[in-house]
Amino acid sequence: MDSFLLTAFLFLCAGAIAVPIATRLGLGSVLGYLIAGIVLGPVLSTLGVDVVGLQHFAEFGVVMMLFLVGLELEPRLLWEMRARLLGLGGLQVAGTTGLIMGAAILFGQPWTIALATGLVLALSSTAIVLQTLNEKGLMKSDGGQASFSVLLFQDIAVIPMLALIPLLALPELTEHASAAAQHGGDAHGDGHGLSLNITEGLPGWATALVTLAAIAAVIGIGSWLTRPLFRYIAMANLRELFVGAALLLVIGIALLMTIVGLSPALGTFLAGVVLANSEYRHELESDIDPFRGLLLGVFFMTVGALIDFELLFSEFATILGMTFGVMLLKAAVLFALALAFRLRGADRSLFSLGLAQAGEFGFVLLSFTVANNVLPEALADRLLLVVALSMLFTPALFVLYDRVLAPRTVETQSREADEIDDEAGIVIAGYGRFGGVINRMLRANGFETVVLDFSSEQLEILRSFGNKVFYGDATRPDLLHAAGIGEAKLFIIAIDDKEQITGLVHYMREHHPQVHVIARAIDRHHVYELYAAGCRDIIRETFDSSVRAARSALEALGLHPFEAELRAKSFTQSDRKRLAELAEIYDPETPVHLNEAYVARSKQASEEEREELSGKTRQFSNRASRGWVPPTLEDLEAEIEMGED
Repeated sequence: MDSFLLTAFLFLCAGAIAVPIATRLGLGSVLGYLIAGIVLGPVLSTLGVDVVGLQHFAEFGVVMMLFLVGLELEPRLLWEMRARLLGLGGLQVAGTTGLIMGAAILFGQPWTIALATGLVLALSSTAIVLQTLNEKGLMKSDGGQASFSVLLFQDIAVIPMLALIPLLALPELTEHASAAAQHGGDAHGDGHGLSLNITEGLPGWATALVTLAAIAAVIGIGSWLTRPLFRYIAMANLRELFVGAALLLVIGIALLMTIVGLSPALGTFLAGVVLANSEYRHELESDIDPFRGLLLGVFFMTVGALIDFELLFSEFATILGMTFGVMLLKAAVLFALALAFRLRGADRSLFSLGLAQAGEFGFVLLSFTVANNVLPEALADRLLLVVALSMLFTPALFVLYDRVLAPRTVETQSREADEIDDEAGIVIAGYGRFGGVINRMLRANGFETVVLDFSSEQLEILRSFGNKVFYGDATRPDLLHAAGIGEAKLFIIAIDDKEQITGLVHYMREHHPQVHVIARAIDRHHVYELYAAGCRDIIRETFDSSVRAARSALEALGLHPFEAELRAKSFTQSDRKRLAELAEIYDPETPVHLNEAYVARSKQASEEEREELSGKTRQFSNRASRGWVPPTLEDLEAEIEMGED
């Protein structure tokens, strides 16, 4: 017990220290865990901790990850994404696997080892790439969406890889493992104990029947048993019991797959897909995710702890050459696909560089290949170093994209910004759920607009419906000039990147102060930033819809609709007035809870708001239970009085 507590303390302490630092430096959580494991390795070795055994336990985090991936994959969503999933994702995995396999055969490896190596290195790091794309606001770009499609396909492709790899087992490695087992040991350190595989010794047709029955059982459990089970569990109204039931489901299905000789990840993935449309989907996701995150963190730390630095330094040039060779091959395949699928400009560079590394699933597959006698342990150790180094180089690739390639591509894009032949006096930057509604309403009222958006795929869709939109990055001064910003009466900033919105407001204030600017604010604090930047017409993206929802809530609580409308108007006017006051004392360099003047005025404003709203509309409460009637003269006078305040 004492050694267990010490080991748990060391792992949790190392993760808590290293991961925030790595995230702050832009390295991502996976690299943080790897670095923590590297630092922890000598300590664990001194204490005699069985890191390999701990790694096998932590691999269950991968099983949980694939269950969560399955939960996200609604069949309808997969069908809608089929072109990019099978096109970009399928060709990337097949092309990269083929090239690496060919290179390995040229270096004298058997085709089975070459194929297994290609499968391991074809995958990219979902954790690093998605986190980086989200942090940099690139997820909604064409390059970000293409990267997401490839990563999603790779996550799905892990399932058939886990099924295929055991079929590539080398006879000599299998014989060696059997001999070691007969002498009371195990080549991999985890073969002792009772074997649960009931298919051992069965003929092929019987194994196939058992396998099909197990898969049918998983689908049946997901389709018909889980709802009554969770309904029954929910009757106890104990969250910990629901968490236990969620773990029971995942562990039970993994155990069933193990009993029939299949990959546990395959069963949990299928169960996740079956439950993707379940009403318990989000509850399952929130319950499983913390366990998945902790186990994967431990798994990556064990990978770092097991890195053979003696091997790395003794064969440094060879392993570094292998790493760069793999990354160049992957980047070449990705670049070719970017050309074939018409990714343009910076999106092509982002797609090609962002996915050029090997991924965290590579660690899992390497462990799996060794356990199934597919790869020799010596080669697996070298490939593990290649995977780890390629992931360590990934932040540098994104820096190369940000500092060198993206600026050049913007200047000389392969798809130039559209030639804008309109100067309507109204320029809208961004055509999404926010800017699209604005554009429709203005055009419906007879006003012509110039709309700029940076997603070529979305613009093609909009043009097919007759919308007049132009491709281009609205943060580029030359494109704004082409759109007629100098002669425009109105500039509406509707893009969804907070920093770019603020930057555009600064630019407009400095270079085109005569143009009226309406800016989209992401949240209340963004309002303060835009106010400080010089914008005075700021629209919070969800404020009006939230006020309408609150008005409906007041009506549902028994208030007369007219009174609810007056209270909503009064609240809106009060909030806007106080927002301007608070913007004057907001300090972007000081957190709001440490800004004493801001906190004091905010508390005072809340009290004033409560007193005003409860006082000015109380006169209508005696009519709250009546049906709707046209507003009386008294109602209109009260509304006018509120408007003047």
